[in-house]
Amino acid sequence: MGFKSFNKITGFTLLEMLLSIAVIAIIAGIGVPVYQSFQVRNDLDLAVNTVAQSLRRAQLLSQAVEGDMTWGVYVGNNKITIFKGASYFSRDIGFDEVFDLAKTITPSGNQEIIFNKFTGWPQSSGTLILTTINDSKTITINAKGLVSY
Repeated sequence: MGFKSFNKITGFTLLEMLLSIAVIAIIAGIGVPVYQSFQVRNDLDLAVNTVAQSLRRAQLLSQAVEGDMTWGVYVGNNKITIFKGASYFSRDIGFDEVFDLAKTITPSGNQEIIFNKFTGWPQSSGTLILTTINDSKTITINAKGLVSY
């Protein structure tokens, strides 16, 4: 009968463990900022689409003379509001449709757009700019109410 040796010890050395942890830390250090930039860009795209759809909805409500009033959209720092009335500050609050806007987004430009009854044409055309830390998107509404971005 042969003699078997059980001297083989298996496992990881301390150096191998430290190298594995270092590699994981480097990958996480690169991955987290990339993920955050994707998240901010996604928030901006979502905000642009929500504003465009809100403008189209307010325009349709004005064309349909819903509630025998004009309808508009106001884009504030943390929200997008579809409102019924001649202006955001004199609106009928009971008809507000409010959508959240990411805190990383700052609106500028024409933040209040009101549509005329029947025609659906905006009372003022122009651009609305949504800005994040390192990107911005422009939403344009012309005199006939065409929304482009």
